[in-house]
Amino acid sequence: MAKTSESGAFVEKFILQPTSSSQQLPLSGLTFAVKDIIYMLKHGNRFDVDGYVTGFGNPDWKRTHSAATLTAPAVLDVLEGGATCVGKTIMDEMAYCINGENIHYGTPTNPCAPDRVPGGSSSGSAVAVGAGLVDFSLGSDTGGSVRVPASYCGILGFRPSHDAISTSGVIPMAQSFDTVGWFARDPTVLNRVGRALLHLPNVNPVTPSQIFIPEDCFSLSSIPSARTTGVLIKSIEKLVGGSILKHVNLGDYVKEKVPSLHHFMAKGNDHAYNIPSLAALSSSMRLLQRCEFKKNHAEWLTTVNPNLGPRLSKRIWDAVRSPEENIGICRSVQTELRAALTDLLKDEGILVLPTVPLPEYPDSVR
Repeated sequence: MAKTSESGAFVEKFILQPTSSSQQLPLSGLTFAVKDIIYMLKHGNRFDVDGYVTGFGNPDWKRTHSAATLTAPAVLDVLEGGATCVGKTIMDEMAYCINGENIHYGTPTNPCAPDRVPGGSSSGSAVAVGAGLVDFSLGSDTGGSVRVPASYCGILGFRPSHDAISTSGVIPMAQSFDTVGWFARDPTVLNRVGRALLHLPNVNPVTPSQIFIPEDCFSLSSIPSARTTGVLIKSIEKLVGGSILKHVNLGDYVKEKVPSLHHFMAKGNDHAYNIPSLAALSSSMRLLQRCEFKKNHAEWLTTVNPNLGPRLSKRIWDAVRSPEENIGICRSVQTELRAALTDLLKDEGILVLPTVPLPEYPDSVR
């Protein structure tokens, strides 16, 4: 299927009006798009009517599933805030990639670098915002699917804390990590949308108590430190002063505070840019993600045997066939890591991390 016009961001265009016409609502006058992983009903004048079929990035999924019977709470929140939805956006199939490609519907065009991939899996949502087609958009983030396309497309992306926003009405990828996130070009819009989704009052921002910069993580970036940590440090010093800046070696801290990681480090897992403890953390996360994805979708995959893109097919089928081992250890890693980061950051600390080690990947590197 050929991708649609408008930077190839949309899989389906329509208009879904806000639930109130009041001009006093916080999101009045704003338009948004929704990733094709989120359930929505068509709204009539007074009642919800037939729902849209959520496609999960794959025509066979759309063909074998019924129309939505509910609208996701996250969509209702922004509709009730006064925003207007204009369509559903393209995504990586089954949310199982970070590049933003889709062989069925086309790869959305990165508005910042048309010869580069847009990042995924919320690729269409990021492109719709980056290309100025909507004011904001909703996506989902399991392992970077809002943060990465936001980075590649030169816009703002926000992944909230896990469970901070309801994922009801969102097709699960891996529940331990799934979140609803959002994109915007304007930080003011990002803030307004976030307050609607998180049900937060309009209060003054809180000054962070400490800002941690993990030098080992930034050293992995291909971008010179003068353009990353150097700019960051100068900005922080200008805004709040340099006294709250702290430098940390995150790999060493995680290794010390998350002892269950030794189960993964013992396998020689040092491939993640030579920070062994973070490589082990990545392995633990991916193992748990595969296990949950398998429980969610193995039955459908084996029954339907859908047409999957060649780059994704092996990854998805490997997940379906993977043994369920060390899952208890993965849960221990999760618990220990949460405690470690809570102890490090307290209530008002910030840990600054690079989103990706490289700029956008070129079309030839997929």
